[in-house]
Amino acid sequence: MLSEIKTLCALPGVSSFEDAVRDYIIEQARLHADSIRVDAMGNVIIFKKGAKAAGNKLMLCAHMDEVGMIIRSITDEGYLKFGFVGYVDRRVAIGKRVLVGEKAIPGVVGIKAYHLVSDEEEKSAPKTDALYLDIGAKDKQEAEKLVSLGDYAVFDSDCVEFGDGMFKAKAIDDRVGCAVMLALLREELPMDVNFVFTVQEEVGTRGAFGAAFSVTPEIALVLETTTAADIPSTEEHQKVCSPGKGPVIPFMDGGTIYDRGLFEQLRGLAQQNGIPWQTKHYIAGGTDARVIQRTKTGVRVVGMAAAVRYLHAPSCVGAVRDFEDMLKLCRLFIADAAQEVGEE
Repeated sequence: MLSEIKTLCALPGVSSFEDAVRDYIIEQARLHADSIRVDAMGNVIIFKKGAKAAGNKLMLCAHMDEVGMIIRSITDEGYLKFGFVGYVDRRVAIGKRVLVGEKAIPGVVGIKAYHLVSDEEEKSAPKTDALYLDIGAKDKQEAEKLVSLGDYAVFDSDCVEFGDGMFKAKAIDDRVGCAVMLALLREELPMDVNFVFTVQEEVGTRGAFGAAFSVTPEIALVLETTTAADIPSTEEHQKVCSPGKGPVIPFMDGGTIYDRGLFEQLRGLAQQNGIPWQTKHYIAGGTDARVIQRTKTGVRVVGMAAAVRYLHAPSCVGAVRDFEDMLKLCRLFIADAAQEVGEE
């Protein structure tokens, strides 16, 4: 599965520009799905029949999009002014490589030289307006030949395995969830499953609402990543979770209180099958679950995530064994759900 995670992480997929990721997913799913459709928002909704007919009982969900930038103006000198798409800590963006638009024009996030910074500016993180993308254009006219207003920019970051089973890349959030679902799509399943790859999660879980409204599942398992804060200088109560300690099964976050019965079911399966697991010790963040839960008459939701350091940055870091354990636990959850489905 790691090979596919690398492929997915390397693709550009800034919110509302998920085309490359969507095309890859559809191509990979084509031989294994019973139906594939793309809705008006751009979500990919895939249905795969299993050994037991269950219709829309179960939906698995992961988002395709990643944080990035969008070009809003071009200066006379040929620099690109931009806005962030999704939340990005400005401090981690400075000096990073980017690729702009479908032509993948190389550039770098620039800011004025340190020796020009005032004493007051030195005390705080720079505003987004102080940043720009340098694509090496000599002037505005040359830049306009390469880039158009409204083009996206994505971080240009290598995928690297390092240390004790660790993995670094951009967009681990949430290409890991996408990879897990693609792996399941290639397998024989014990029951019917709907796989939903959503758009625009990073800008307010916009795609998932329409997709869930269309599928109308009884149960939804949302596959995600979550903030790992097991780093120096972090207070103990803020160390939310850690890579390498197993999938994270949250009971609550900033947008959702997860179904208690499904939470207990998922962690029970982990414990019974020797899969390490952890939960979040800090209530924050949010996932597609928050809008799925509120769809129509309501949906029972449960979450599973990989703990990842430095989320929404060019160099996210997670543990490969956590990714693999997510897949194992998903298999067990589907099999357990199938036990509740009547015979065909």
